[in-house]
Amino acid sequence: MCTICHLYPIPLAIASSRQCAAVTGVAVNDSCLEAFTDLKLKHTSKYVVYKLNDQNTEIIVDKTSNEKEYDSFIADLPETECRWAVYDLEYDQGEGKRNKILFVAWSPDQAKIKNKMLYASSKDALRKKLVGVATDVQATDYDEVSYESVLDKASRGAR
Repeated sequence: MCTICHLYPIPLAIASSRQCAAVTGVAVNDSCLEAFTDLKLKHTSKYVVYKLNDQNTEIIVDKTSNEKEYDSFIADLPETECRWAVYDLEYDQGEGKRNKILFVAWSPDQAKIKNKMLYASSKDALRKKLVGVATDVQATDYDEVSYESVLDKASRGAR
């Protein structure tokens, strides 16, 4: 199994002698980090949605929003296309108000296989730049990214 993308079975001798064929080498646009920094430090947005550009060569910001309703965030995740997102989750479970930044890898079941593979193999390029994320969420349907599911992961400190 490939240690980078976990998609392709690769014999150990081959995997150790060359990079995984699924690594896309996409760049992360500077605006991605700027939008994340604004969310994390300035709290000027509640969430940021990222996507690959039309040429699949660069990760770009798809949308930023300061909409407080979690349902608005869910509505910005397309039913048939993959995305990545960061969400500033604020919650109170009797221990006082807390904030955790979530990284969401959205790969819906209805997305095309090629799209899923591109996003899976490019995720680390973006994720490694986003220092300060508390919880990672992998979601393939809306139930896995529901407020209750995400709150459960965040409050347990799951990564």
